[in-house]
Amino acid sequence: MNNESAYARAGVDIAAGQKATELMKTAVQATFGPEVLSNVGNFGGLFDISSSMEQNPVLVASTDGVGTKTMVATAMNHWNTIGHDIVNHCVNDILVQGARPLFFLDYVASSKLDPEQIAAVVRGIAAACSKVGCALLGGETAEMPGVYQTGELDLVGTVVGIVERNRIIDGSHIKAGDVILGLPSSGLHTNGYTLARSVLGALNWHEPYPDLGDTPGNVLLAAHRCYLPEVQALWEADIDIRGMAHITGGGLVDNPPRIFPKGLGAVIKRGSWPVPPIFNLIQTLGNISDAEMAHVFNMGLGMLVIMPPEQAERAQQILDASFIVGKMVEGETAVTFKG
Repeated sequence: MNNESAYARAGVDIAAGQKATELMKTAVQATFGPEVLSNVGNFGGLFDISSSMEQNPVLVASTDGVGTKTMVATAMNHWNTIGHDIVNHCVNDILVQGARPLFFLDYVASSKLDPEQIAAVVRGIAAACSKVGCALLGGETAEMPGVYQTGELDLVGTVVGIVERNRIIDGSHIKAGDVILGLPSSGLHTNGYTLARSVLGALNWHEPYPDLGDTPGNVLLAAHRCYLPEVQALWEADIDIRGMAHITGGGLVDNPPRIFPKGLGAVIKRGSWPVPPIFNLIQTLGNISDAEMAHVFNMGLGMLVIMPPEQAERAQQILDASFIVGKMVEGETAVTFKG
C-alpha cells in the first residue's frame, strides 16, 4: 500500500511546508523586538505600537512583489538576494511619505515547496528586516500546483510603517526651482525584468561579460537598494525634503509626477549621472529607444529627492554618492528630459 498521503499525491506536501517553517524560524525570531507580542506560527502577528514616539501617529502600508526577477534567481539557483529585494522595495515605498518601517509580512508561493529554497528566501527577508529595524511579523508559504509553473517561485511582501502626521511628505511643498537630487541604484532593482530577460536571453548568464565586469546573472540579481539610511541622514541634518520618488515600474517617466503639485513639472538632464553598464547593454542588444528605456528602467537612479536649491550642496556633502539631475519648473505635471 502506498503510504504517501492523498494530499501529497495531489501535489501538496504538508511535511515540506512544516520543514520550511522550522528552517526559517530562527532567522525570523531574530527580527523580533519587545514590540512583537506573538510568535512564529501564530494565526496573526501582534505588534505593540504604544511605545512609538509619535504624538499623532499615522500608519503607512504598502504591498509589492519582485516580479519576474524570481526567474533570474531560478536560472542562477541563487535565492538569498530576492528576499532583500522585496523588503527594500517596500521600505522605500513608504519612506517617500516620511515613514519608517515597523513590521513586514511575506508571501512565498510555488508549484512544489523546496524547504531549503524557501528558507533561503525567508532568511534573506529576515536579514533585510533586521538591517532596517523592522520585525518580520508573519507570512504565508503556499504550495499551489497548477497555478505556478514548475520550478518557479512568487514572492510578495507587505510593510507597515509609521510617521508623525505633521511630518508626512506628500509633495505639496515642492516649488519651482527646487533641486532634484538623484541617489544611485544598484542596477535594475525589481523592475523591467521581463524586457531584460527577453533581450539578454541569448547570453550565458554564468560567464563574465567584459562590458559588465561580472556575469549577467550576478548583475541582474544585485539586490534592490534601500535608501532609509541616506534619507535618515538628511533628516538628521535638517534638510528640507519636500518630495521623494521611488523609481520603480514606470521608470523615470511615470514615478516622479506622482508627487508633483499641479502646475509643476521636472526637467531631468541626461548625462548628469553615471548610467550602469547593464542598461547600456540592454539598450544596445534590444535596439531600444532612450524614451522607452527611461519609461521601463530606473537607469541608475533609484530614488529622487527634491529640496530647496540652497540645501543641495550640503545634502551632497552628507551623502556618499548623489547627483544633481534636474530641477522643478512651472508647466505640465510631467518629466521632460534634456541633453
